[in-house]
Amino acid sequence: MVDWAELEIIPALEREGALLEATDPDVDEGAVEEGWAWLPPAPEGFPAWCARYEFAGTLGSFKPHFWAGERWEAVREHVPADLRSALDTFLAGLFWNLSGSEDDPQDDEDAEPWHGAMWVYCPPPDVPVLAQAWADAGPRLEALRGPFDLHAAHPGRWVGTFEEFAALLRGWAEVVDEAHRRGWGLVGLPF
Repeated sequence: MVDWAELEIIPALEREGALLEATDPDVDEGAVEEGWAWLPPAPEGFPAWCARYEFAGTLGSFKPHFWAGERWEAVREHVPADLRSALDTFLAGLFWNLSGSEDDPQDDEDAEPWHGAMWVYCPPPDVPVLAQAWADAGPRLEALRGPFDLHAAHPGRWVGTFEEFAALLRGWAEVVDEAHRRGWGLVGLPF
């Protein structure tokens, strides 16, 4: 989660490096196994400009996100269309590359190149869409249990149970809700 105004102060070609340095899980001393790590440690009186979220049970790996995407693909045709639509929107930021849309700024010659190495980016004006999608889907999450158990369950594997899938989604909801509350954007980085 990033304060976009602070991020935009950094020269475009230096943004990726600044984000990687600020959020590197190997160098911060306040490493967390789950939840928020506010980074970089700011001097007294200055707020942090970004935070890293560690998803429960992922050990900092993207593999659970990938497998959550695979599980969702197995389930999505078996849920009501309105719930599928809301979750497609919400999950786009979790394990699908938002920058791969038809409006991809990477395809625009005038676009800033700093987005290229990031898995996902969602500027502040787009975060409310994710938050609304969760507001629509979150209360109905339990409706996915039956279809998940029937079409996607693989106990003992990454995100192999409904509980693991739901925990990852709830973690993403925490990230989206906090970014929305602050008016910040979201960036997925390759660690």
